[in-house]
Formats: sequence, structure tokens, C-alpha cells
Amino acid sequence: MPHIHPKMRRFGFSLLRHISPFAVPSGTRTCCLHQGVYTGPHTCNQSTMLGLICQHRRGVSTALGQHVQDLSGPEERLLNKLYQGLIGGQRASLAESITLVETQHPRKKELAQVLLQRVLAYRREQESRNAGKPVAFRVGLSGPPGAGKSSFIEVVGKMLTARGHKVSVLAVDPSSCTTGGSLLGDKTRMTELSRDMNAFIRPSPASGTLGGVTRTTNEAIVLCEGAGYDIVLVETVGVGQSEFAVADMVDMFVLLIPPAGGDELQGIKRGIIERADLVVVTKSDGDLVVPARRIQTEYTSALKLLRRQSKSWNPKVVRASSYTSEGIPEVWAKMELYRDSMLASGEFQGRRRAQQKVWMWSLIQENVLHHFQNHPSVRDTLPHLEKRVTKGAISPGLAADLLLKAFLSSSS
Repeated sequence: MPHIHPKMRRFGFSLLRHISPFAVPSGTRTCCLHQGVYTGPHTCNQSTMLGLICQHRRGVSTALGQHVQDLSGPEERLLNKLYQGLIGGQRASLAESITLVETQHPRKKELAQVLLQRVLAYRREQESRNAGKPVAFRVGLSGPPGAGKSSFIEVVGKMLTARGHKVSVLAVDPSSCTTGGSLLGDKTRMTELSRDMNAFIRPSPASGTLGGVTRTTNEAIVLCEGAGYDIVLVETVGVGQSEFAVADMVDMFVLLIPPAGGDELQGIKRGIIERADLVVVTKSDGDLVVPARRIQTEYTSALKLLRRQSKSWNPKVVRASSYTSEGIPEVWAKMELYRDSMLASGEFQGRRRAQQKVWMWSLIQENVLHHFQNHPSVRDTLPHLEKRVTKGAISPGLAADLLLKAFLSSSS
């Protein structure tokens, strides 16, 4: 079995104890995770990540709230308070929970994972009561600056809350490359929706993350769903190949485009159009109605030339106006039609399962890169090699190979 750092092993056991004990039928015996010993009717395999995890042959139910030995009293009380407030629909607890998952503090990151496991178990119970269907609909929205994303979200959000839905908005704002700061102005542009008690708006800085989607956005979605929000809208920074990130965490990807932005088919590249499940031409009112119709026709023709992503859905192009609300109900009707079609075909659930794997590897890559950059051998060699690369003395490829060799030789 590969070497596992003692602290990581202890934390793995903490997670397992926290999201269980497993309720097993009478006459069977439970496994001893702490000692790695088991004799009974199911097998126990070794795991390289969290230690020994038992694979049960019979169905088990998760009991929440068990005491975790590695948590201090204040930590245990904090997690219980956040969890109870979260599933109770308290917006303050949801905001505090998202802050916890966004933190870079090592210990708080561990606490965040314990909280997430509780919420995931709670969500699984809800889905099992919902015949295995997801309890929330995730929609990603993207578009060039000036497309009216915030105005569109506010109008759609108000319409949905009026219909009895609970709507959460995760709006990612661009961060400064110099200071790392962010204006977080999306919430100020959704004044009506931000005052709605059935809505929750959370602006987050992109913090230099590729695609303008923070690494914790996926976890924030889970928390919003645990808090009872059945519609989760994720607004991203802008348009580009990097916007694939948001398409890999939502059920439906919506592209918003303005009607008067020049050569639209050239300005918005093929890559992002291929991922769009719905294209909305915004600001279709007044003098812009005619150009909006023209753009709708152009995109409808263009989409016919692209390869279909789904067997059960053809991307649509619609027009809408956030100012007059014309076309907004039709946009939502198209979204519902998409959701129902994907659920009926089974692609909805399949897409979510594939996304979980994508994000697991994405986070692995991010963590491995962080570990590589902070490794002593790499950290000592890196400045010298960077100077040689900038002077043209060696190629970037050779420098990368030398750094990898330094890392591997010291790690072996």
C-alpha cells in the first residue's frame, strides 16, 4: 500500500466517521475503520486516498451528526450550527458555509470538506425520495461584456420566485491581475432580486481562475442545493475557450449575446457556441428588434452546421428583452423543455456523473501543480532556470524537464 501521510489518514477517518456510522441489518457486523480490521459478510478493500473504506454489499443509510474525534468542541459546534442552518434554509448560514469552502486556510479547508460530506449525504437522501431525480436545476450563463447578463438574471429570477421557486445566483466577477481585488458589482446590479427572500446572490472573485469560475464554485452549488434552492444560476466573467469550465458544472449552458456587437459569428468563437444548449439574443426591444431578429436568424443557421452534443436536444436561438420582459417566459419554457427532454433520455444524470469526474481531475491537477511549485527542490531551482529561459539560454521545454527531474529525484 502506498505511503499515506499520518495527518491525511487521520482526516480520512474523520470524514468517514462523520458521514456514518453505517446502519447495517441485524446479524451483520460493522467494520473497524480505525484499525483496518473487519470480518463479516462484505469485503473490505484498501484505498490509497482515505485509508480503509468498506464496500458494503447491502444498502446502507447515512446517520449524520456523529461525533468526530479529530474535531475540537468549537469546531464541532460550528459545523453543526452551519449544517442545521443550511438545511433550514437560512441565508446567513449558506453565506457563511460558502465562505468556509472558499477559504485557503488548511484547517478550515478540512472543516469545509466535512460540512460538504454532510450536505452531500442530505442531498442524496432528497434525491432518493425524488425517485432518483436531481432536486435542483443548474444553469450556466455566459456572454460578452454588455450582453445584459445581470439584468437578464434579475428578470428571470424575479419571475421564478413569483412562481414559487427558490433561486440562487453565483456570480463570478473578474479579479485584478495586480492586486487580486474584485469589484463584486453583480449584486448591486440585481437590486430587486437581492431583496427577494426566496433568492440568494453570492458574488465571488475569479481570483485568476481559468474561465472565471472559482475552484469552489462547484462546491458552492452543492451548498445552495442543500439549502433548498431548486434553481442555481451561475454567471461567468465573459466569453472564450476557457468558458468550458462552467459548461462542465451545470445542467444547461446558456449563451447571451447582444444584438449590435458587430460581426457576431466571428466575435463569439465556435468553441463556445458548440457548448451552448440555448442562445439568447438580449436587448430585443425598440430600435434593436430588427438587428436582434437578424442575429437570431444567423445563429439559427450556424447551429445547424455544428455537431450535436445531445441525442435528445437541438440547441435553440431565442430573443428576449430584460427591459420589457418580452420573451422571458418563452426563454424559461425552453429551459424547462430542455430539462424534461434530458431527464427523459437519461442524459441529464449521465452528464452530472461525467462532470463530477472532470472536476475531480481538475482539482487534482490544481493541487499537484501547487505541490510541485512548493516542493523544496523545485523552489530552489526555479529562479535560476527562469532567468536562463528569459535570457534564451535554454528552451522552456528543457527547463520544464529539469524541474521535473529535480522533483522526481527528491521525491523517490
